[in-house]
Amino acid sequence: MTEIPLWAWLLIALGVGIIVVLAYIAGRLLAQLRQQRQAQQQAANKRDSHVVESVVTIAMAMEQGQCELSEGALRIAVLLDHHSSASNQDYVARYPAIYDMYERIKHMPTHSARKQRPKAEIRAMDKQREGYERELEQALVAEARALVKAFRSL
Repeated sequence: MTEIPLWAWLLIALGVGIIVVLAYIAGRLLAQLRQQRQAQQQAANKRDSHVVESVVTIAMAMEQGQCELSEGALRIAVLLDHHSSASNQDYVARYPAIYDMYERIKHMPTHSARKQRPKAEIRAMDKQREGYERELEQALVAEARALVKAFRSL
């Protein structure tokens, strides 16, 4: 049996040392990744909780006549699209009146853009929007009730 030269032992020790250092670095990176994923999940859960709370509040206000049906539908449609389960749930099919109203009025200006429009144009848009509200009122209120029921259990 031949003896292993010293330089070979040094190379083996160096290789083992490199492997140990790389394993340590990989472990640290995996731990950081796990922490990042947990932080992202917590942020998503917090966002979803806020979305659920907002949907319930707006739906209750719609149901009780405390906010205009068109405004509530507009806000709820946007919130539902931002809920984490939006890709799993077909909210458009489950709440067709809300999304119908959203599609009808989403082009209408709000806030400062609305104030910049001529008063006659604003009155015409309001009249059109109010007509949509009358047309969809029963369905919107029913869907608001359904939303409250569904989202309170989340």
